[in-house]
Amino acid sequence: MTIYTRKGDDGTTGLLYGGRVRKDSDPIEINGAVDEAQAALGLARAHGRADAELDEMLTRIERELYVLMAEIATLPENRDKLTPEVSMVSQGMVDRIEERIDELATRVAMPKEFVVPGQNLTSAALDVARTAIRRAERLNVSYPIEGSFAGAYLNRLSDYVWMMARWQEGDEHVMAKGVPS
Repeated sequence: MTIYTRKGDDGTTGLLYGGRVRKDSDPIEINGAVDEAQAALGLARAHGRADAELDEMLTRIERELYVLMAEIATLPENRDKLTPEVSMVSQGMVDRIEERIDELATRVAMPKEFVVPGQNLTSAALDVARTAIRRAERLNVSYPIEGSFAGAYLNRLSDYVWMMARWQEGDEHVMAKGVPS
């Protein structure tokens, strides 16, 4: 088996459970943004300590993003083939992200002003991931899938990643005060 198939040379790509779409179609744009977010989350993991709590949190998210991408990459007529939490985002996944945000919020002093990203490599990579997640969320709005929790998941996930970035900064937030307008 080779990595290349040549099937995409015509500007299309295959979807889960069949069908092909243009590489600039809505689902592929959404999944491209999610792929970028996943890579930035991996970069944040690489900057963190091995076997650390952050590594476990980010690995879980990266795996959950595969679930979301599977759902997005499925034609509406094939949605009945999807399995919640395996190839389709569930309400439970959204609820668990909220629980993780709430738990992390008990350990992070919330900044009172806008934070300037870049306090350290880990928090900076998390902020880059957060912006890619937000882009995926915006793109997802233009591609509504009836009954999907993907948009809610992306919305909560960006909040969770923002909290993680602040957690990784510790008490060393650089505030945006004094910025000329």
